[in-house]
Amino acid sequence: MLHTERCWLLPAVLVLACCSLAAQTVNVKGRVILETIKGRAANSSDAVIWLNPSNSTPALPRIPGTAAPTRYRLVQKNKRFVPHILVVPLGAVVDFPNDDPFFHNVFSLFDGKRFDLGLYEAGSTRAVAFNSPGVSYIFCNIHPQMSAVVIVTQSPYYAISSATGDFAVNNVLPGRYQLNVWAERCLPETLKSLSHEIEISPASFSLGEIRLAESGDLLAKHKNLYGRDYAPPPPTASYNQP
Repeated sequence: MLHTERCWLLPAVLVLACCSLAAQTVNVKGRVILETIKGRAANSSDAVIWLNPSNSTPALPRIPGTAAPTRYRLVQKNKRFVPHILVVPLGAVVDFPNDDPFFHNVFSLFDGKRFDLGLYEAGSTRAVAFNSPGVSYIFCNIHPQMSAVVIVTQSPYYAISSATGDFAVNNVLPGRYQLNVWAERCLPETLKSLSHEIEISPASFSLGEIRLAESGDLLAKHKNLYGRDYAPPPPTASYNQP
């Protein structure tokens, strides 16, 4: 009987411990303000904010209901990558299905994961495992207008800002974290200067305003897979051709 009671009590204890752990978390809020070169407020959507535990913060326990998936999709459709910005945990696999009726190529030769998936036809898909943290800029070697960004984080604590710049990083355990910010229209050195250590506690869960200086569309004039300019499209290109 004693053995049976212990078996019944163990799951109950685990449930209580997990509920207590979840109750200790806080939702960290803030607002990104993207300013144009002339000082006017710009659309502040799609900035990514994430928190990495500092060396003084213990390893993150798993809270029920907060586990991130390990497989994601970045679809090629209508000569676009959808979604344009994707945040994934370290070790995640991203599928790149080609949903257009012509060939595509997917490559990244910049910071983060470097890869070239080659040329592949409509209806097929290829995948990449993102096994190092960082920011990967994704392009197609055939269509220069196609671009996407994959951000790989080492913790589950991230958010993407709305059009008004508001964001909320949910279920954060109190502790010390490294704040990281990324926005597509900001220079890397600007974003790097914003990275700093912060303390998250139940009594302090607002990051306030994060002001960013816009520098223009930094991905608009990227080179192709071979570091050269893209060839101009043919004058009578058909939709059924790349």
